[in-house]
Amino acid sequence: MARAINRKGAPETNLFLRKATGLVRSWSVLDAFIYATFSINLITLGLYIFSQMYFLQGGLLPTLIISGLFILFEVVVYAGLVAVMPRSGGDYVWQSRILGGGIGFVLAITGWWFILWLWVPLYGDMLRHLFLTPLLGIVGAKDAALWFGQTSAGLFITSALVCAIAAVYIALGMKWYARIQKICFFIGLAGLLVVFGFLAFGNAQTFQAGLEREAPAMFGASSGIYNATLAAGEAAGAVAPLTGGGIGAIFLAMPFIVFFNLWPNWGSTLYGEVRGASDFKRNFWGMAGALIITTLLGVIFFLLINKTLTWDFYMKANGAWWNYAWGYTDQIPPLPVWPYPALLAVFMTSSRVVQFIVILMMSLWWFGWSGTVFLSSTRVIFAAAFDRLLPEKVADVDPKTRTPVVALLLMVLPSLVVSALFAWDVFSFRSLTLDSTLVIAITYLGTTIAAIVLPYRKPDLYNASPIAKYKVFGIPLITAAGIVFGGFLLFLLYQWLIDPNQLYGIGLANTNSIIFILILYLLAFGIYKGFKAYRKNEGIDIDRVHQEIPVE
Repeated sequence: MARAINRKGAPETNLFLRKATGLVRSWSVLDAFIYATFSINLITLGLYIFSQMYFLQGGLLPTLIISGLFILFEVVVYAGLVAVMPRSGGDYVWQSRILGGGIGFVLAITGWWFILWLWVPLYGDMLRHLFLTPLLGIVGAKDAALWFGQTSAGLFITSALVCAIAAVYIALGMKWYARIQKICFFIGLAGLLVVFGFLAFGNAQTFQAGLEREAPAMFGASSGIYNATLAAGEAAGAVAPLTGGGIGAIFLAMPFIVFFNLWPNWGSTLYGEVRGASDFKRNFWGMAGALIITTLLGVIFFLLINKTLTWDFYMKANGAWWNYAWGYTDQIPPLPVWPYPALLAVFMTSSRVVQFIVILMMSLWWFGWSGTVFLSSTRVIFAAAFDRLLPEKVADVDPKTRTPVVALLLMVLPSLVVSALFAWDVFSFRSLTLDSTLVIAITYLGTTIAAIVLPYRKPDLYNASPIAKYKVFGIPLITAAGIVFGGFLLFLLYQWLIDPNQLYGIGLANTNSIIFILILYLLAFGIYKGFKAYRKNEGIDIDRVHQEIPVE
């Protein structure tokens, strides 16, 4: 109901949909830490984007470390905002309460709802390369392995599997997902240590012999695959070094690498369901710990790859694969599957049982992470519906699992359509891959601006919060951190959109990319204006809603 009766008998408007969200604080800080670690997943997002950086000239090792330093300022911003307003919806709630409802809705809905449809085929691509293709090859199902790894139909099937798996996880509720991700995290970490062991105790000669033996047996590769891969990678322009390249080249590699490590705050939309979320230090170390540990593991992985696979072979194998996958050549590369370092490592043993177990353990990095594609987004959609900017049904919560089921469906169904467009490259959809990061970065910029001005726009709220005591030379810490991180985001956005060096392919020169982004923002703006007018006719002032902190 839109109206209630106060004690004096006069009608008054209920600003929110109901007196409580129906969500519960079922996660611990440890659960949030594991979720943050999965969100900047070294094995899925990391290896996937590293492999696509083969043509850049900045050293990937310094790029990884320096980008991580900038992202620590992001952690300060988000940990601070969570401590001030620990509410489900994260970016949407903070932006709408500090900057205004229209800005908050358009930026957060586009960045957390619409653009996540594009992430589904990316998750699907990783599922086939990390799980299905390697395991099918190991058990001798060569044709099935290559069908999943090389065909558009195979990509669409894996994208549909992403929707199904993530939907089941989220429908089970936060408690169950916390249990699932915890199991996946520790087994996946054990698998990674085994891979590290193969690389640490192996050598280049053992790897080369294993590659020449296993790749033909599993995937039908021709003999002489090692040298053929080097030649194909050189022809593809694979030059990315492990170190060096100069500071300019390193900074030009950052707009690629942040596809992987920009997300330690991915769980910030869930902190209305995390116990102890008003504790700034716990929030900070939960996110920062995930970033630091993942960065250290990445450094170790890089060094071990260089020691045993050799960095030159790894990058040239990546170049040969993506040159084919992106359609620059119709020649299938000598290694006819994505060069997955864990698979390359287990080539050093001839035991199919060991190979299968290790790759299965490593696949849990994907399975524990896969729920992130929808989970955080459902809370943003829920928060907008709770503010009455979407149909009331969207804010319904299942009484048993405390899951907003309709919000989940609003993620799943459109994702299948976008996955089909991506899989068959309709309208050159595959060229829009980095749009998945660009649009979210714009959302983060909105939140960063909100953090910068928070102490001045909402002084009462800020001064009553646990972060008010943290200052840098008299400037609020959240403001100082926001200025640094905001500058980093502006650099990324300039490189993506203007793209003066023609490196990223999603800027003004890519008409499809710009049209796609504009359509998403216009759709969000249209929904906002439409529902604001609709609620006004019901006697509900949306502007007043956004002046109040959402109930829990």
